[in-house]
Amino acid sequence: MLSDFAKEIREELEQETETHPIPLKPKAEIPESRCYTVPELQVILNISRGSVYELLQRKEFKWFQIGNGRYRISKKSFDEWLDGQS
Repeated sequence: MLSDFAKEIREELEQETETHPIPLKPKAEIPESRCYTVPELQVILNISRGSVYELLQRKEFKWFQIGNGRYRISKKSFDEWLDGQS
């Protein structure tokens, strides 16, 4: 059971939200990623995972490794390298 005081507060809150609805915060924009993953390069280049790793070993473009052997490849560096391949 709600006390009389709690009932009053509840009624005031209900009235307040009816007349002044709580504004919803806009969803945060997720910035576009600045890196590619190995699977993304496989699709972009239509090559095997092993071939992507060969490119990484040859240091054809900038990349870094995160935990558990996962790689991130700089989009800018990769795109510049790709543009120079024609």
